[in-house]
Amino acid sequence: MNTAYLGLGSNLGNRLAFLRGGRNILADSPAIELVQASGVYETEAVGGPPNNPFFLNAVLEIQTSLDPRQLLEVCLAAEDEFGRSRPVRWAPRTFDVDILFYADQILAEEDLIIPHPRLQERAFVLVPLKEIAPDLRHPLLDQTITDLAAVSPGATELVPLRTTW
Repeated sequence: MNTAYLGLGSNLGNRLAFLRGGRNILADSPAIELVQASGVYETEAVGGPPNNPFFLNAVLEIQTSLDPRQLLEVCLAAEDEFGRSRPVRWAPRTFDVDILFYADQILAEEDLIIPHPRLQERAFVLVPLKEIAPDLRHPLLDQTITDLAAVSPGATELVPLRTTW
């Protein structure tokens, strides 16, 4: 089994219901065990069209027997369950899952980059990740999540909207 961290987000419809449903689909997969979930944070959308609705974001720690490619397929299937579409980059979405880390692997393929290439720039990922894995070390930057969050713009202002969900 390998430890992986997944970033979840939603900024359309019943955002909390989509996060819960997505978390449950992932946790119900026979090859995934949910270890812990961060609180839920509400944040402004990064990028995308003007007036992009606010997101709810959370991070999951999982154990999985899937390899990174298989995990990506499960994540994409979970997004599809909630009608995720991709009309343009950073478009509003019902449910989004990103693989943030997978064990200590470094992977750079056209459609799968691990660690996630922009996670160190995003308080909406770093703060919930710090909540559940403060000492996790970024394998390329050789810094802990706590260290990365300390210098991330807006990170100190983020507080969980909900601690349990």
